[in-house]
Amino acid sequence: MKKHMLMVALAFAATTQAAVPQPVKVGATQLRPVATQTQAAAWAATVFGRHHYKVTPLDDAMSEKIFDRYLKSLDGDRLHFLQSDIDSFDSIRTKLDDAIKTENLTTPFAMYSLYQQRFNERFAYSRELLKGKFDFTVDETFQIDREKAAWPKNLDEAHDLWRKRVKNDWLRLKLAGKDDKSIRDTLDKRYENYAGRMSKVDSEDVFMTFMNAYATSIEPHTNYLGPRSADNFAIAMRLSLDGIGAVLQQREDYTVIREIVVGSPAGMSGKLKVGDRIVGVAQADSPGFTDVLGWRIDDVVQLIRGPKESVVRLNVLPVDAGTDGKTVTVALVRKKINMEEQAAKKTIIEVKDGGVKRRVGVISLPTFYLDFDARRRGDKDFKSATRDVARILGELKKEKVDNVLIDLRNNGGGALGEAVELTGLFIDKGPVVMQRSADGKVEVENDTQPGLAWDGPMGVLINRGSASASEIFAAAIQDYGRGLVLGEPSFGKGTVQTLVNLDRGNPGEKARYGELKMTIAQFFRINGGTTQLRGVTPDIKMPVTSDPEGFGESSYDNALPWVAIKPAVYTPSGNLKQLVAPLQKRHEARIAKDKDFQYLQEDMAELRKLRKDNVISLNEAVRRKERDALEAKAKQREARQVALRAAVTDDPADVTDAKDARSKLASPAKTSKAAVAKANRQDDGLQADERNLASELAAEKAAKDAKDVMLQEAAHVLSDEVEMLKTDTRMAARLMPYLPAAKPGN
Repeated sequence: MKKHMLMVALAFAATTQAAVPQPVKVGATQLRPVATQTQAAAWAATVFGRHHYKVTPLDDAMSEKIFDRYLKSLDGDRLHFLQSDIDSFDSIRTKLDDAIKTENLTTPFAMYSLYQQRFNERFAYSRELLKGKFDFTVDETFQIDREKAAWPKNLDEAHDLWRKRVKNDWLRLKLAGKDDKSIRDTLDKRYENYAGRMSKVDSEDVFMTFMNAYATSIEPHTNYLGPRSADNFAIAMRLSLDGIGAVLQQREDYTVIREIVVGSPAGMSGKLKVGDRIVGVAQADSPGFTDVLGWRIDDVVQLIRGPKESVVRLNVLPVDAGTDGKTVTVALVRKKINMEEQAAKKTIIEVKDGGVKRRVGVISLPTFYLDFDARRRGDKDFKSATRDVARILGELKKEKVDNVLIDLRNNGGGALGEAVELTGLFIDKGPVVMQRSADGKVEVENDTQPGLAWDGPMGVLINRGSASASEIFAAAIQDYGRGLVLGEPSFGKGTVQTLVNLDRGNPGEKARYGELKMTIAQFFRINGGTTQLRGVTPDIKMPVTSDPEGFGESSYDNALPWVAIKPAVYTPSGNLKQLVAPLQKRHEARIAKDKDFQYLQEDMAELRKLRKDNVISLNEAVRRKERDALEAKAKQREARQVALRAAVTDDPADVTDAKDARSKLASPAKTSKAAVAKANRQDDGLQADERNLASELAAEKAAKDAKDVMLQEAAHVLSDEVEMLKTDTRMAARLMPYLPAAKPGN
């Protein structure tokens, strides 16, 4: 088994307690570190100092970096602390390294306690403001992002910032048509809930926040995972867990069933519905229920999960019952639940061009998952991204698709070995990626399986959210000339992480110390370059929808630099460079006439302007004018869609004739009430957990079902590719000699 797939086990020497300097008193400490946390911090420092790819000493300079990141993680928008609080921290800036080494984390916990105090003070003040009135005729603005703003100099300045924040919250609800009483009740409950969530913060939350400030100060992709986070990470990688098959959500003090997995114990029972509220949980051997009203969602989830085939009992308040309604008891036997939403899925897009219809098989892959434990145990049916994609490719062959598109948008990576094996489905044999460790040793990861699961034309769709393993796969496909890469430049994460289980330093102990996700190597393309910092540049470039300054590897101030090493020895599968220019030209001509793309680019331009301006008006007349303009634009767009749909249908409910369709397109006022309502999705001023659950789920489904213009255009590009290869077989033979599409007669 390759070393990047191993869980690194390290033995730690016993740590002695050294004399501890007294921390500066920054507030009444309510949350305190426990022994396992202070030990875990010291052990993590030992691991980072010996085994990290970028070994960084834990000294005063590092302490200052940790301090700045910790402070940013607490109050990134600079709304809670005062400048006087920041000044009181001066003596702490260079002491956090000592706090870790001496196993005394009183100082960072005291900082958190002061933050907690300021947080509660600000929201108590916000609730007081709700008792008064606001003047919406005044010309003043609210700053959206305060990350680079100055700290409030005093309490008066802080109060003015929060007055504007509350005023903006009120104005949003007022513009949505809410009356004063409804607005006051909604915001008072919202601010009360904020304070309630803060009261549920525990020592593990504080410790993880501090430890991740330390870990990411070394390098952006190094993290500390507390015991519960480590469990969730493992679940995400294997796409399965032992439970009842219900997705839960926190709504006020209730744990609400948001979704029920088909075929799961919850679904098969027929006794649970979306919207039901779980108020108590009991295990099979427990005589009574544990009341979970007001609990944190992760604590409730922990109670409900358990060993497969064991029984859990739920005390449930039905969705249609009042708060004082009668509860029912539901007993369920836990089973293995597969998280199919994150598994590979297929769709087929039919592209019509000049009377010719081509079929593009799309495989959406949200993550590179792998059930490490099941494979290690020798289970024949272990879950794997590569296995699922191979199965889907077989299905697409039977469905006679002309081209295959692997959709890796927003795929943040996963198991590196899966990227290698997935590449092997599309190439014969050869190197896929190179790894360089901290000592400079370079290892080549090869596809060793002969043959291809798909030997026809293919492409890869990426965006700024495509990172790590996604970039390895896309880069390999590009370097081999095996397929086209389409979309926007990827994230730029060219580093390799492994998991270090801190519990292994204390075998036999019941206490859990968590895990480190630590960078141990940097990976390189087989052409010698790296995706680090620069990412993968697509062959066919589509409009950029992300903010490269605020998202991606280049947005980190301590990202590793771009470097190159000696290329690997490999034989390209083909050369698609001659196709890129004509395909790009066709693509640009097509989207120049495509209203959906124009709308997308308009929206992105508006978003970029909003980010640049960084302020919104608190004047009601100004905001109404802005809102009305957005609504008019939305209605016009929806009217166009209704007209276009109606022009190609025989359904009289859509349109009576082509003349009606043209009139709808020209006049938004003549669209149906349903179309207007759909287009009129104005800001309702609410947060997700304040909306009706059924409405929220319906809106999410509508968003998911909405036309994906990027995916549709990618299918058009691949259809163009098939046309070019089939109409010029001599060029095709030079480009991709072994592909069926490149052979005359196919």
